[in-house]
Amino acid sequence: MLSWVVRGLLIVAGVVTGWFVAKDAPNFGVIQMMVALLLLTLIVAVIAFWPDRWKFKPHHSSKPCS
Repeated sequence: MLSWVVRGLLIVAGVVTGWFVAKDAPNFGVIQMMVALLLLTLIVAVIAFWPDRWKFKPHHSSKPCS
């Protein structure tokens, strides 16, 4: 299961890296791994901070409605 996630992440990173670096460049694999780590960091940040957007904070006032 984890290999599917890693494989999908590297496929996406390979496509993004291919936009900026030639596939036959000697440093393609290094840049692909850097892009994959950047994407992984972005995914983890979105997952970590996503629940804060969905929390409902009701407004409590001490004044009675008139």
